[in-house]
Amino acid sequence: MPLALANLKPMLLDERLLPWGDQAWIYELKFDGYRVLAEFGHGSARLKTRNGADCTAWFPELARSLASVKGGPHIADGEVCVLDEYGRSSFDRLQDRARRRRWYEGADPVTYCVFDLLQENGKDITQMPLLKRKARMLKRLAGVPSVLPMTHIAAEQGAELFEMAKQLRLEGLVAKKGDSVYKPGVRSSDWVKIKRKGAIPPERFRR
Repeated sequence: MPLALANLKPMLLDERLLPWGDQAWIYELKFDGYRVLAEFGHGSARLKTRNGADCTAWFPELARSLASVKGGPHIADGEVCVLDEYGRSSFDRLQDRARRRRWYEGADPVTYCVFDLLQENGKDITQMPLLKRKARMLKRLAGVPSVLPMTHIAAEQGAELFEMAKQLRLEGLVAKKGDSVYKPGVRSSDWVKIKRKGAIPPERFRR
């Protein structure tokens, strides 16, 4: 049965210490933006924030790009960000862009940093292992303008990636079990936030 975007909630992150090098885990960079679920395909797209607001009109360039994806309906999970020339996300610039609830002349361009695919061609794939979902995501969204399908690294490179995140002053990393299923609305121990010391906590804004 297809998923319904209106009722779908994002899977949430746990936060705790993890040992580096456990082969069950993969690592992704964590960007500072708006968590957004997107339904797209068949020439249309809808975007929804973590708190349920329809944000399609806020980021029309993303909606146009996602609407061009073949097949559907697909549903993806990711973070809408404003990225600088080094690939770092700026929450302040994103908030300036989003508060107008529309595109405007001189608006900062946004990027949809997608890290998961929850539905493909109307089929719910949330119970498929994460690595298989990510493989489908990477294939489905390759080359789509304003969309960044996020890659990951294996466990043995996690500590090295975290050092890079600290040097670039990124928010941190997200560690995920490679075989984890997607649990809508659940704060799961299978996804863990690893925050850089001194990073501004995401609870500063409700979004």
